[in-house]
Amino acid sequence: MPSGGAAFVQTESHPAQPAPITVRGPLAWMRANLFSTPGSGLLTLLAVAFVAWVLPDLVRFLFTDAVWSGDAAACRAKVDGACWAFIAQKFQYVRYGSYPETQHWRIDLTEAIGAVLIVWLLWTSAPKRNVAALLFFIVYPVFAFFLVRGSDLIGLPIIDTSLWGGLFITLLMSVVGIVVSLPVGVLLALGRRSALPIIRTVSVAFIEIVRGVPFITVLFMANVMLPLFVPEAWTPDRLLRPLIGTALFASAYMAEVVRGGLQAMPRGQTEGAQALGLGYWQSMRLIILPQALTTVIPGIVSTFIGLFKDTTLVAIVGIFDFLRTLESARLDPNWGGPTITTTSYVFAAMVYWIFCFGMSRYSQYTERRLKAGRAH
Repeated sequence: MPSGGAAFVQTESHPAQPAPITVRGPLAWMRANLFSTPGSGLLTLLAVAFVAWVLPDLVRFLFTDAVWSGDAAACRAKVDGACWAFIAQKFQYVRYGSYPETQHWRIDLTEAIGAVLIVWLLWTSAPKRNVAALLFFIVYPVFAFFLVRGSDLIGLPIIDTSLWGGLFITLLMSVVGIVVSLPVGVLLALGRRSALPIIRTVSVAFIEIVRGVPFITVLFMANVMLPLFVPEAWTPDRLLRPLIGTALFASAYMAEVVRGGLQAMPRGQTEGAQALGLGYWQSMRLIILPQALTTVIPGIVSTFIGLFKDTTLVAIVGIFDFLRTLESARLDPNWGGPTITTTSYVFAAMVYWIFCFGMSRYSQYTERRLKAGRAH
C-alpha cells in the first residue's frame, strides 16, 4: 500500500488463459492413459509396433487386393485379397436362411419394428418409455410371431420353422434370451435369498444344476430328451426347444450376477425401506433392485454378450443360425477359392463384433449417466 494510504485496484479484466497442453488436451490424455508409467509406455510402444506391422497387410487383404464384384473365377484369380463378391452373392441366404425369398419383407418389417422399439426403450430422454416397454414386451412378440410364421387368419402363408435361419435366427434367439433371462434371473436371485426354505431350495437347485452343465448339454436335453417325456402332440416346436433352453441357461447365470448386486446393498437400505412402511416387493421394486442392478451393469451386459455369441452352438442341434448358414454357403463347390473361408470368418467376426461392441458402449454410457446422477 502506498504511503498516502491509497490502494491500487485492478479495473480491467484479463482474458482467461487456456490450460497448459500438459494438463489438458491430447498430450495430457496421452500422458495420463498411454504413458502414465514406464511399463505403460513400453506396452503402448509395443502395441503401436504390432499395429504398424499387421495393419498394412490387413488393409491390403481386406480392401486393396480384395475382389468386390464378379464371380468365383475372379476370386480364384486373385489369391491375395478377400472375396467380398462371395459375401454379396450369398448375403440373402446368410441373412434369411431358407425362408422363401418372396416373403423376406415379413422378416424385414419385423426387425425394423423391433429396432424402433428397442431404440425408443433404450433412449433415456425419449417420451413415454413405459409405452415402449408395454409394446416391446407384450404386443410385439405376438405381432412378430404371427407375421414371421404366418397365419391363415391374417392371410399370410405359414412358413415352417425348419426354413428359418441365418442372421435372423441369431437375432431372434439373442433377443428372446436377453428379454427372458433378466426378469427370470431377478426372480431366481430373490428366490435364492428367500427366507422360505422351499423357494430357496428350488432356486438354488435350478441355478446350480444349470450352471453345472455345459450349454451343449442343455441344448441336447431341450431338443432331444424333452420330446421323450411328453406326448407327441405336446412336443414343442423344433425351434422353440432351443429357445427355451437358451433362455433358462442364461437366466441361471443372470441370477448369480443379480445376487451379487443384492449382496452389495447396505443393510441400511432395507431398514430405511421398512421405516418408510414399504413392504417387501415395494422396497425391492422402488429401492433395492434399482440400486443393485445399477451396481452390476457390467456383469449384466457381459452375460448378454456371452449369450449373443453362444447362440452359435444351436447349430449342433440342427438350427441354421448365422454362422451355420455362412459355413453352408462357403461349401458351395461353385464358389471354391483360396480366400473364401478366410473371408467368411472375417465377415462373421465383423458382424459379431459390431453387435457386441454396441452393447458394450451402451452399458458404458448408462454407467456414466447413472454416476453423474448420483454425483448430483
